[in-house]
Amino acid sequence: LDLKQYKGKKVFITGHTGFKGTWLLLALHQIGVQIKGYALAPENESGGYSVIKGDGFCESIIADIRNKSVLEEEIVKFAPDYIFHLAAQPLVRESYLNPSYTFDVNVLGTTYLLDAVKKLTNKCSVVIVTTDKVYENKEDGNPFKETDRLGGHDPYSTSKACAELVVESYNKSFFLIQDNPIINVATARAGNVIGGGDFCKDRIIPDFVRALTLGEVLKIRNPDSVRPWQHVIEPIVGYLMLGLYLNQISVKESLAYNFGPEKDDHLTVKELVDCAINSWGSGSYKVIEQKALHEAGLLKLDITKIKEEIGWRPKLKAKEAIEKTIEWYKAADKISIMNKQISNYLDL
Repeated sequence: LDLKQYKGKKVFITGHTGFKGTWLLLALHQIGVQIKGYALAPENESGGYSVIKGDGFCESIIADIRNKSVLEEEIVKFAPDYIFHLAAQPLVRESYLNPSYTFDVNVLGTTYLLDAVKKLTNKCSVVIVTTDKVYENKEDGNPFKETDRLGGHDPYSTSKACAELVVESYNKSFFLIQDNPIINVATARAGNVIGGGDFCKDRIIPDFVRALTLGEVLKIRNPDSVRPWQHVIEPIVGYLMLGLYLNQISVKESLAYNFGPEKDDHLTVKELVDCAINSWGSGSYKVIEQKALHEAGLLKLDITKIKEEIGWRPKLKAKEAIEKTIEWYKAADKISIMNKQISNYLDL
């Protein structure tokens, strides 16, 4: 699956102003793709999209994913070859504060996108990005397979599990009922992603950078929690490979794929922070006790399916991912770092 096959194609990205969206935008620009983005305005002027002046790399539509008529108009008018749906309310702790908004964006937003896709008359491959948190997590230490039961405890996790069910319903009801469907849709479930340009609250690396900048001690809640950490470029390339795969096969069933590190490359929050401090050359942290909102203590993914069917596999160890992330935050010329990290990864 040569990513150069995207060259000259039309790609529609929702959430292009966000953390992952910015990396996807820049990677596609390097390949030579016609891009239309659809998202809210970037939240942080220090974030990746603002830093790279992302409007220069795409036709940028600033609008809410819940604006059904505008979304449909922009998709149908563009007639994309590929769609990557990243727009979301992506934060677990925020979902406790604004649960209805989280369900509105993550479930109805996905529904509105698929309604728009139904109106396309051209062939289009669609990758719906959800999360590793869509599974019913009993924390028994077993890595989740794509066939495991969906669930969710917090509103964010549950909303993404609901989005998975919406995709499956649309596939069975509309897209897979033809012998040769022109619309192929799959979901992508990525682990905990780190990388330059992320300034979201309640995420460990952005919290670490903010603490350093303010001369404060980083406060961490769950030092022993285990997560499938990976650098953002890993799933971004995975999504692109999945898009090509969907374009080249005859899809017969609703498809979902995990993207994460190898099974022997999971770190605790404490190990991640220790590595970040070592990479930065300074910093400190303390563990705090607070009224606990439920967050899974153990989460691992089985990535056998994506490796065997599509040939994607992680190329960076978790500690390399942390080092590349810190490199971005310390750099003066951040767009050069992003371009270098993307091109170096593609060379791998």
